[in-house]
Amino acid sequence: MGLLDRHGPDGHSTVRATVVNDRRRRTLAGNVRRNVAKGAQVMTDDFVSYNDLNRDFIHGVIDHAEKYVDGMIHTTGIENFWALLKRAIKGTYVSVEPFHLFRYLDEEAFRFNTRKASDGDRFERLARKVTGKRLSYRELTATPTTPA
Repeated sequence: MGLLDRHGPDGHSTVRATVVNDRRRRTLAGNVRRNVAKGAQVMTDDFVSYNDLNRDFIHGVIDHAEKYVDGMIHTTGIENFWALLKRAIKGTYVSVEPFHLFRYLDEEAFRFNTRKASDGDRFERLARKVTGKRLSYRELTATPTTPA
């Protein structure tokens, strides 16, 4: 599941992505409610699990059977993110084990969210996050209990 914040503070959209176990309303709408401020504008496709979001948000819905864009109501930004992820999986990684999927999502979200940074800036940001931390082989290969 992915959430895209359009035109953030620096003018660029950012994404949050996570692996979900199902597509039920309590899962998808629950993730939206945990990650989006009440009263914010939320744009989705017409999937039934998003039907009750209008209780807490200004909810715009686009029915892809009719059209893909209606003014500001569209999902093309998050669809762009998914296309980039699919291209990375098919072209670079070729095969992804399901229990590592959240790691690939995190990596692609990092790439997407730092796409305007230079390679040096991106590397420095990443290096600051891992400096002084140890990751053992056992931790790396363990089956995650909860995706990050």
